[in-house]
Amino acid sequence: MKMLQAPERILAEHYHDLQRKPFYPALISYMSSGPVVAMVWEGPNVVCTSRAMIGHTNSAKAAPGTIRGDFSTHVSRNVIHASDSVEGAQREIQLWFQSSELVDWADEGHLSSIYAA
Repeated sequence: MKMLQAPERILAEHYHDLQRKPFYPALISYMSSGPVVAMVWEGPNVVCTSRAMIGHTNSAKAAPGTIRGDFSTHVSRNVIHASDSVEGAQREIQLWFQSSELVDWADEGHLSSIYAA
């Protein structure tokens, strides 16, 4: 996890598929207007699980108890982004993080409790 002021080149790459949308300039302006917190989450079914925790992209449709349902006020200010696939996550991790910023670790205590019977 890290907090940073998102460089426009990273935002342009991250949102490259939206560049032809009419809201693209406002999106880049909003995303570069203040700091962002970038995170890498890991675990079983992490893409599906994280998207369930985050909630629907449109905050008006996001369920209470989800991040967007509780904290977002408008679809253009939906508070949080989550990768939609493992492949997308891998691309975004490489975009936002240097390999030296990532920590590889195994939760040995968790593994032993799984196998303790």
